[in-house]
Amino acid sequence: MPRFDTSDGLSLHYTDQGDGLPVLCLPGLTRNGDDFQFVLPHLKGVRAITLDSRGRGLSEWDGDYMNYSIPREAADVVELCAFLGLERVVILGTSRGGLIAMGLAVTHPQLLQGVILNDIGPVIDEDGLDRIKDYVGVTPRFPDLETAAQTMAKAEAGGEFPNVPLSRWRAHAAAIYRQADNHVVLRYDPRLGDAMREQAKAGDFPDLWPFFDALKGKPVAVIRGANSDLLSEATVAEMSRRHGDLVVATVPDRGHVPFLDEPEALKAINAVLKSIRVPA
Repeated sequence: MPRFDTSDGLSLHYTDQGDGLPVLCLPGLTRNGDDFQFVLPHLKGVRAITLDSRGRGLSEWDGDYMNYSIPREAADVVELCAFLGLERVVILGTSRGGLIAMGLAVTHPQLLQGVILNDIGPVIDEDGLDRIKDYVGVTPRFPDLETAAQTMAKAEAGGEFPNVPLSRWRAHAAAIYRQADNHVVLRYDPRLGDAMREQAKAGDFPDLWPFFDALKGKPVAVIRGANSDLLSEATVAEMSRRHGDLVVATVPDRGHVPFLDEPEALKAINAVLKSIRVPA
């Protein structure tokens, strides 16, 4: 089980497979490296790396939950790259992972060879943010993973994710929950919710447009779920206006976030990867 130690003493889990252009996959707020299980088989000819952010998946929880912050998690990414001897990477960032990528565009621009943003941009819609605040850190009330999967399938059939088979929801449930004795538990530190709410109260969320603008000159794609309540069409249009070479993909029948193995998502991912030359 590959792990590395951060500068503040946490042991974080990562995976590292393949050879070629390094593609670092950073998951969403409550997700982990398993979030990329559907796209990894499609990433051919690259070195695909996933990271379980602190407090998520198989990584250690932080005793100070306020360290569940984008700056600290961005520092973890930089330290992982140094540990692996990677001078430049392409970041495939889902939601929070994309925010981390934009932050690194300002603090460590030399690290980024390209960025693919999965359903995230410089403007986060309030409806989606409020929805996330409502569930982060809340223990699910499911007796088992099968019930969780069937509940998600039923709820999403008429929601943001129609036409998704139950088998996909089973895999997704196993990625975000863990089976305990007679119930499922979160695969992340519940205090992540406390951190998110306290940071929101502090009102220190910056204007993210300068962070996105720092990506100019780099190959960048944005993938949006057509039913997303976090990333609007208007925001994507402004992103495209500011970054003239932005690759834009809209995935039908998907909300926040696409699974990334949809044809539209794969086309955008491959467009960025093909635009980057791998040194011989």
